[in-house]
Amino acid sequence: MIDPTRQRQLQELNMVELCTRIWQNSRNELYLNMRYLDLSLSSLGFEADPACRGVGTDGFVIYYHPEYFCDLYRRGRVLVNRSYLHMVLHCLFCHMDTRGNRDPVYWNLACDIAIESVIDGLYLKCVHVPVSAFRRDWYGRLGKKLAVLNAEGIYRMLRDMQLEERQLERIAAEYYVDDHSYWELPEDTPKTSIVRQNQWSDNRHKVQTEMETMGNQQDEETKSLLEQVQVENRERYDYKRFLRKFSVLRETMQVDEDSFDYVFYTYGLSLYGNMPLVEPMESKEINRIEDFVIVIDTSMSCSGDLVRRFLEETCDVLCETDTYFKKTNIHIIQCDEAVQQDVQITSREELEQYMEHFTIIGQGGTDFRPAFEHVNQMVGRGEFHKLKGLLYFTDGEGIYPVKRPVYDTAFVFVKDQYTDISVPAWAMKVILEPEQILESGQMPELGRMMATGQAASEGGWQSQAEREIT
Repeated sequence: MIDPTRQRQLQELNMVELCTRIWQNSRNELYLNMRYLDLSLSSLGFEADPACRGVGTDGFVIYYHPEYFCDLYRRGRVLVNRSYLHMVLHCLFCHMDTRGNRDPVYWNLACDIAIESVIDGLYLKCVHVPVSAFRRDWYGRLGKKLAVLNAEGIYRMLRDMQLEERQLERIAAEYYVDDHSYWELPEDTPKTSIVRQNQWSDNRHKVQTEMETMGNQQDEETKSLLEQVQVENRERYDYKRFLRKFSVLRETMQVDEDSFDYVFYTYGLSLYGNMPLVEPMESKEINRIEDFVIVIDTSMSCSGDLVRRFLEETCDVLCETDTYFKKTNIHIIQCDEAVQQDVQITSREELEQYMEHFTIIGQGGTDFRPAFEHVNQMVGRGEFHKLKGLLYFTDGEGIYPVKRPVYDTAFVFVKDQYTDISVPAWAMKVILEPEQILESGQMPELGRMMATGQAASEGGWQSQAEREIT
């Protein structure tokens, strides 16, 4: 007679073995349809966990409840494939590592909606199920304000909607796929979030390379996935460091602590009492911003709150003592389809006074050329000593100049609210996070500041293919 305990254990082992084969078959089927996900699909192991609420992953292993998973398979192989792909995309888009201090209820829901919108748009037989009317309605509502349905944008919209608890529960039930409790890694585990983030960042770059190599073999639905991968792969920059690209080397009255040898200095003090052998230089050459132009797109398509906040934070950076001369020449220009205002700032006091009475002028169409023509005329008249750069805050929808100006130019966009298809090859592109502009207190500390182009070295500008990731 077989021991009942032994028999139950054998049944559990058989079930786990069966589940493992199902996961492996699902991985193979997804690979055959999406070969660019080969490495990503192979990066997750499988482990049964009776405490799991369905399925979930920590970025290293897929955990699953055996009975739940078998029931999911009985309902359809496609549902297993979608669950697998859903968790892989969570990892690729770094949802578990970018949560930060966000509300976990809204963030988890936003991540699920973002991933399901990608999968619903693939139309591959291995993952396709008819999209419900409820989902179509939500995709339409979100799509009216978001160019790309990514987690960050959806999170902001959900917070702004101030939904009732029953509404949140209904949406969460519609989009629930996996257990997000595994996203938080134990502090004593060697598999730290940094290791996880680096691994999936590497996977994401390889996915982009594979998808771009496919070229015309992709269909339109797959290209939308590529666009989201490209957005996540954009290089991150500190905004303060980015503005320093427009600085010039000047001598300033400041003690240069690196200009003398401390050995001789202390030796003189010890030998002669209060007379050092070497005194520090009273002037120092440093890189600071002297001549600069900020152009604000005041067309109807730009949000007034974002414009004001961007200008406030940029001016805060410029007013810092290590980036800003006491006497400077900054022009703040407001332009829609024509130059509406040009204010010259020569001191911190003038800048503070301008920001105190700042108002947006314009609200017409968008044409970038008048602002560049205006600045070019000022350069021709000698109103700048050495203009290093122009920063243009816009949504990207307008007419760009064809000819590259003699000064460096950067177009600054807000993520998910811009169109940069027509941006000239000679211009830099900087993409800011909306919540960082509206909610952050100090832009220099932003970790999610993104730029797809880099400033030129002394030898000249890099080609667009070399500069751009996207």
